[in-house]
Amino acid sequence: MEIAAGEALAAEQPCRLADCQHFRVGGRIGELPHGVSRLCDDASVARRHHRADRNLAGIECRARLFERERHGLPCRAVLNVSRHRRTMLRMERIGQAPETRSGERVAKVIARSGLCSRRAAEALVLAGRVALNGTTLATPAVTVNPGDRVEVDGRPIAAPEPPRLWRYHKPSGLVTTNRDPEGRPTIFERLPADLPRVISVGRLDISTEGLLLLTNDGGLARALELPQTGWLRRYRVRVHGKPDAAALQSLARGITLDGTRYREIDARIERQQGSNAWITIALREGKNREVKNVLSAFDLKVTRLIRVGFGPFSLGAMARGAVEEVPRRILRDQLPEPFRGALTPPRPDHARRRR
Repeated sequence: MEIAAGEALAAEQPCRLADCQHFRVGGRIGELPHGVSRLCDDASVARRHHRADRNLAGIECRARLFERERHGLPCRAVLNVSRHRRTMLRMERIGQAPETRSGERVAKVIARSGLCSRRAAEALVLAGRVALNGTTLATPAVTVNPGDRVEVDGRPIAAPEPPRLWRYHKPSGLVTTNRDPEGRPTIFERLPADLPRVISVGRLDISTEGLLLLTNDGGLARALELPQTGWLRRYRVRVHGKPDAAALQSLARGITLDGTRYREIDARIERQQGSNAWITIALREGKNREVKNVLSAFDLKVTRLIRVGFGPFSLGAMARGAVEEVPRRILRDQLPEPFRGALTPPRPDHARRRR
């Protein structure tokens, strides 16, 4: 760790000096007018040791990495912290069910009501058409707490719907975006008119077809598309060339191409048809163009790519362009734990039976 300040990191309390061995980080800390943290502060010290934790936050204290007041950091100080720790904090933040969040930005509340997208909701706020508890808002940087009343054009917005999920058989030739600057057709232009406003869980390339999940909850979409969720993505791939089974098995250890690291991939030859072959691939990461980039390293050109499964959901015999909603009972069993409460109806209070 390099310190741009001209003095050692010392504790403000009568404790030992804090140095790079205590903080155990390899990144840089910008020029600081004072120490980064005190060794005696339980917000940044492991409880069983008298030195700072490697992420500058005690896990048992659940301290946020970027709460500058707790660590005494100026606004421009940047810490090179563990990627795993950042991911866990992000999962903790977005993995909360909608009704358990203490407050949400007004644009997000409007979007969850199904009125419009979050970006369109921000435009409504700037146009002076949104009121919170009777006061017209001038900026979308406002938090709405439980019990607040939000109105658009003088009418209260609808209550947010519970999370819903649809399976969609995406045809080839459609872009997974709301508006394409090149004017290409999008999946949202081809969805049924009676479908509510939905967003996609991840993306599929314009030439990729197969299963694409749609949901009405942005938090759920972000949680499901993260590799940390652990859901397996399954593909059937037609390639031009003759794949080598041993080479494909080596992908189980992962591969690095042009500086990009791809995690373990299960690739197996399904059948060979002349100069073409079908390969089944299963992976958990889903980087942009991952399947095509990896197979091109073995001189295999992808001519058709079909996603047949995403986590517990499969494409099955759905027709191209078809949309089917996942039943709530199945959805409740398959969703991450924080979202199940929004799908469970409240139990009525029954009188106790006398024995």
